[in-house]
Amino acid sequence: MNSLSNKVILVTGASRGIGAAVAKKLVGQGAKVIINYAGNQAEADQTVKELKDMGGDAIALKADVSKAAEVTALFDAAIAHYGRIDVLINNAGIMITKLLKDTTDEDFNRQFEVNVRGTFNTLREAATKLANGGTIINTSTTLTRAMIPTYATYVATKGAVEQLTRVFAKEMGARGITVNAVLPGPTNTELFIKGKTQEMIDRLASLNAFNRLGEVDDIAKVIVFLASDDAKWISGQTIGINGAMA
Repeated sequence: MNSLSNKVILVTGASRGIGAAVAKKLVGQGAKVIINYAGNQAEADQTVKELKDMGGDAIALKADVSKAAEVTALFDAAIAHYGRIDVLINNAGIMITKLLKDTTDEDFNRQFEVNVRGTFNTLREAATKLANGGTIINTSTTLTRAMIPTYATYVATKGAVEQLTRVFAKEMGARGITVNAVLPGPTNTELFIKGKTQEMIDRLASLNAFNRLGEVDDIAKVIVFLASDDAKWISGQTIGINGAMA
């Protein structure tokens, strides 16, 4: 039997990259998946098509996680379609890399709105709408354990996500809901590669023990495990997926 058979799983920011890879792994384990996207409907629809071609059950729902009303509507629409949500995977996020002195107010606000407020909004909905015994997996970054110039504001947002994870895990224990955060290292995605020279990519890849970038599949496998009942005694943790980078 597949480990996630018939579980209903909401993945934010899942139209491409790590989110889409996670969705494919989830469907492969028997889950029903809600693909949340903020803007690119074509990519979201293509991901849903690929999931259905695999024999999976999936829908795409648009919502900007930084907007509370849209997150409420997202949860309500997902529950109206599937009857419940068992697992929430907070994958939506943005990254702007600049020296702190060059970071604008707009850069700062945009990252905090999506990465922190977006996670806060989904957690607040999940507090009353996620099924008892459910699972929440937030996304941080291994860079919260490192000191790499140009990432200051980004890691500040992810540090906030880790603290939300720890406290919310204690708050949700009474309902049997686990709450953890995964901390991917540098991963071969469009978001990571964009704007970087090959020299920069090679330097970041060399920081781990295996001298390569992580692949989306490396991250997805751990998230699928955390979404399964085999991980129900893990909660309040920040789990590095980084090839011993940090």
